[in-house]
Amino acid sequence: MALYKKIKMMFRGGKHDYIPILIQQADFISKSSSLLATMFSTPDRSAWQGLEKEIKTCEVQGDALLSEFHEMLSGGLMMKINKLDLQSVSMAMDDCIDVIKDVSKAVLIYQPEHIDDQLVDLVQIAKSQSEALRDMFPLLNDIKGNLTAILLCCDRVTELEHTADEAYEEYIGFVFSNVSDVRELIKYKNLAEMLENTTDAHKKISDRVRNLLLNYLSD
Repeated sequence: MALYKKIKMMFRGGKHDYIPILIQQADFISKSSSLLATMFSTPDRSAWQGLEKEIKTCEVQGDALLSEFHEMLSGGLMMKINKLDLQSVSMAMDDCIDVIKDVSKAVLIYQPEHIDDQLVDLVQIAKSQSEALRDMFPLLNDIKGNLTAILLCCDRVTELEHTADEAYEEYIGFVFSNVSDVRELIKYKNLAEMLENTTDAHKKISDRVRNLLLNYLSD
């Protein structure tokens, strides 16, 4: 049975069999970002734990998808896109979900006195990035035909990351000027850094896609 599965995998490369997995990964990122946005928007602390568990579930399912993706790449011999480029994109998405999960866990650990609007804005930026990525991956079914649309999605993710950088810097200045409680200051600073890292993780995905496109079109 294992031999049959391996032989079957060897002849899968004619179609973009990897795209459904990438789309599922992008869906998990989008769902996780949405759950995190809800977590930062609700004053109900009792809801935080349930939301963190849902994000953790997405992370576990994402790990399973990455394993499936690696298995598919190891078996497929006829791939139109470089395997290393595909692996790089998939691993970047898995890393992104991990970062989102870490933020949700930090909220439970820190139990901040309140969630500043600036932190909510940073989460919303990450959520918008995830939505752009979710819209982009189905377009990979026809890279040449959808090239402009794919690049526009990548540009959107990058623009949002730049916006997040500016928002993060402004918020850090606000925290140091307005928060006198050192413990709370550290909490807000760390959460802001983690959220800024989340937007960086989204941009890393779009950067990996750009590299994939470059190599694909240059072959």
